Amino acid sequence: MRDDARLEDLGDGLYAYLQPDGSWGYSNAGLVCDGDQTLLIDTLFDLPLTRRMLDTMIDAVPAARKIDTLVNTHANGDHCYGNELVADARIIASTASAEEMNAVTPTVMASLLKGADEMGVAGEFLRAAFGEFEFEGIQLTPPTETFDGRLDLDVGDRRVELIEVGPAHTRGDVIIHVPDARAVFTGDILFIEGTPIMWEGPVANWIDACDRIVALDPQVVVPGHGPLTDTRGALAVRDYLVYVRDEARKRFDAGLSAREAALDIQLGDYSAWLDSERIAVNVMTLYREFGDDSPPPGPLEMFELMGELRR
Repeated sequence: MRDDARLEDLGDGLYAYLQPDGSWGYSNAGLVCDGDQTLLIDTLFDLPLTRRMLDTMIDAVPAARKIDTLVNTHANGDHCYGNELVADARIIASTASAEEMNAVTPTVMASLLKGADEMGVAGEFLRAAFGEFEFEGIQLTPPTETFDGRLDLDVGDRRVELIEVGPAHTRGDVIIHVPDARAVFTGDILFIEGTPIMWEGPVANWIDACDRIVALDPQVVVPGHGPLTDTRGALAVRDYLVYVRDEARKRFDAGLSAREAALDIQLGDYSAWLDSERIAVNVMTLYREFGDDSPPPGPLEMFELMGELRR
């Protein structure tokens, strides 16, 4: 377990729990308080990480001893596998996210890591990306409520807006807007100083989600991974998505396979972003969107190509 996580006081009852450097599995979370009412935004990838986060929040904010509401921004495990530690809370996610949570369970992740030695490059990549986490013994704890489109909540006397912007990164991505604090918690719609990964698409939805964040005119933005940002972070992610979409389209039209395109695209300044090997998944997803009718790649094929690119 890394020891550089910290709770950032954003002022006015808002907090961001940040896990540098935001690489695979090291996600951010948030806390919104008003009086004795609390809303937690996401849990973490395993129970020790989530427990440490909750303890840190309680030390800073005694009201966090009782989490009233938990919102999961999407279905990836690094944003929901710790839910069992706040199982008494009202747990909310989009309908699409709730359905997707059953796709890759903690048991699946534990099994993948157990078999990694037999998977060659893919297994090597899986161990490097996920080997630090403890998936054994996690009880998947799904949402108790779901919504579609938008849901407004009251946390004490303040309004919190849940806005569904997926499918994009995953099937049912949600951003959380706190209007009176001019703050947005984006889940994995934003990776800052790290490479976005498009498991689902379409890319147009993700680009629109970035524009929507900018239109909210927040003073502070808490991304799913990486450091705090503002509207510039949303614009940077938008520009990356536009660039990769356009470069992938050129290669699709030229007849290159998705694998060939992922290996061929020059990332320029984006190559300095963490986890640049995610270009492999992004191109494969874009190719499906462009109409590629070849059999879709399985998870191991995607991890193998990312492993090759990381090497």
